[in-house]
Amino acid sequence: MLSQVNLHHTIYTYSGVFALWLISGFFSCSGNKDVIGLATLFDEMTSVEEAVRYPLVPYRTFTLSGRAESVLFDQQGPGVITRIRLTSEDKRGIVRIYLDDSPAEELTLSAYDLSQLNIPEAEGGLLTAGKTLYLPVPYHKHCRITLEEPPGTAPKYYQIQYRRYPQGTPVESFSLQRLLRMKRRIAEVNRQLLGIDSVRTGQVIQGQVLLEAGNPFMIKLPRGEHAVYSLQLQVAVPTTGTANYAQCMRDIVLQGVFDGKLTLRVPVSDFSGGGMGAPYVKSYYLSADGRGGIVSRWLMPYREKASLSLVNEGRERLNIRYEVHVAPLPWDNERSLYFHASWKEELGLRLETSGENDWDFATIRGGRGIYKGDVLTVYNHTASWYGEGGMNIYVDGDDDVPSHTEQTAGDYYNHPGQPLTTFQTPFGGAPRADTETATGYSALFRSRIMDGIPFGSQLSLKMGLLGRKAGTIDCATTIFWYGDKKARPEKISRPEVWARTLLPSPVTEIK
Repeated sequence: MLSQVNLHHTIYTYSGVFALWLISGFFSCSGNKDVIGLATLFDEMTSVEEAVRYPLVPYRTFTLSGRAESVLFDQQGPGVITRIRLTSEDKRGIVRIYLDDSPAEELTLSAYDLSQLNIPEAEGGLLTAGKTLYLPVPYHKHCRITLEEPPGTAPKYYQIQYRRYPQGTPVESFSLQRLLRMKRRIAEVNRQLLGIDSVRTGQVIQGQVLLEAGNPFMIKLPRGEHAVYSLQLQVAVPTTGTANYAQCMRDIVLQGVFDGKLTLRVPVSDFSGGGMGAPYVKSYYLSADGRGGIVSRWLMPYREKASLSLVNEGRERLNIRYEVHVAPLPWDNERSLYFHASWKEELGLRLETSGENDWDFATIRGGRGIYKGDVLTVYNHTASWYGEGGMNIYVDGDDDVPSHTEQTAGDYYNHPGQPLTTFQTPFGGAPRADTETATGYSALFRSRIMDGIPFGSQLSLKMGLLGRKAGTIDCATTIFWYGDKKARPEKISRPEVWARTLLPSPVTEIK
């Protein structure tokens, strides 16, 4: 008999109460235009246009999180698993996924290598070896995930994020046989996730500017219904990998005004996805070479007019080359959303070794949207891992119980904790780690490609300030999301905060 023991949270959020529209355009790539399945989910995963629209079929997103014993997940459909993560020092165990009414499992995987599907076309991107699986698993009626482990194993912890669609939504359940027939499509998806097939479309606006201290430079964009498909910046800083390079990349602020509203205002170092020091980054939405070059693949739509600006908040004159790709994109009055990115920093946050003091990582209020990812940069004044606290997300009507919870910041960012190491995947990474002991600067990012969180009026992310040793940390966060004109971030930092002198790294060169 399978049992379900010690589930810490069974939690959910909803995207609002809307009529259920059958999909007539976006899902036309699948064999049956009205059915959600692997083909349509792959389309959604790689469609930059669909990412900026509120869900056509309204779905609820859930996260199950806790200590794993036998049954990890048991939910009625229709739905889709969008992320599975397992953590433990004891890596023995078998995960099985059962779908609908079948008594036989559809997938059988080693618990600590969730990418063992023998699909070379998906390696490194869609199937990233290790503890986290991002392959979407749709189900029509029911999904159950179990863990088999030998006696005496250490506790296992898990996070399973999934969507719940309204009853009656047609969903084609996952099939390994069907997946293996889609290798060509999988290869295409993987190339896009890895940034190999970057979007280069429409009108190209390019130039070079010597950016004086305190002076903004505006890049005007075509009028009418358009979208920025990609943005490239190259900052000519001769001393890359040094404190001067880090300071210069922090001093440049990227701003964006869309249809009269400022929705983008972030230091270039943090917009790159790398945080302080603008190190090398390789993710789905953002890439950086660690030498002043940045590529953004965030789609930025607008209805009437828009502009991008570069502002130098520092003292040095900086030479910057820019290239913007803009193309027409019809504005959907019912679903289209604006791109938002904002930044905040707080110094001297107190880490505890027991209990948990929640810190306001991010808050959005006033309108609807989809939360798509974030970057966390930490300067740690203590030689110990700082990410033992939970990451809790409250959506719309949540009060005391969060809609999404992860046991630790390490789980949230797919990071094992101390010793600190760097890694890169399309879905997240750790682009900077000054020391293995976590002293000094470190940076973590998460890209929510399929696991974005819709919200109807507000979203709040709380980070528990819990470390292995007591001490203090300085935190800077950048959040990326799509929202309507009414949605706004709270407690963002003002320009004078950007201009402060950065603390030196405890090592000579930035890793």
